[in-house]
Amino acid sequence: MTVLGYQTLDEELKRLKTVERPAVIAAIAEARSHGDLSENAEYHAAKERQGWIEGQIAEIEDKIARAQVIDVTKLSGKQVKFGATVSVVDEDTEEEARYQIVGDHEADVKSGRISLSSPLSRAMIGKEVGEVVEVNTPGGVKAYEILKVEWV
Repeated sequence: MTVLGYQTLDEELKRLKTVERPAVIAAIAEARSHGDLSENAEYHAAKERQGWIEGQIAEIEDKIARAQVIDVTKLSGKQVKFGATVSVVDEDTEEEARYQIVGDHEADVKSGRISLSSPLSRAMIGKEVGEVVEVNTPGGVKAYEILKVEWV
């Protein structure tokens, strides 16, 4: 994962542990004070929320523990690989786009971050500026020419 991806996960983990976990514990305590737990909807909702929060914490801790954090700014080269920011042009529409290839959990197409396992990333890996890649999309095969490979 990229440094930014790691920082995002770390911030989310801290938020869950310092804000969400204490809030749900307080909600459970409040609901308990209302008496009979078997028919207490507030209690059951808070316990369900607590389970979800604990699951999220465990999942993020696992991702962080197994992560290999790569500082993209220290990478270089002409070939497309993980971390590269690639500018492409659609050969049919002449529309240009810019994507950074990132880990699966940090992908966000709207912000130009595509997953390493996406069809477009897989097609571009190992290619250089000037090469054309073809990608199977739901609308048919699309061809993109690689215009630039950057390490930012």
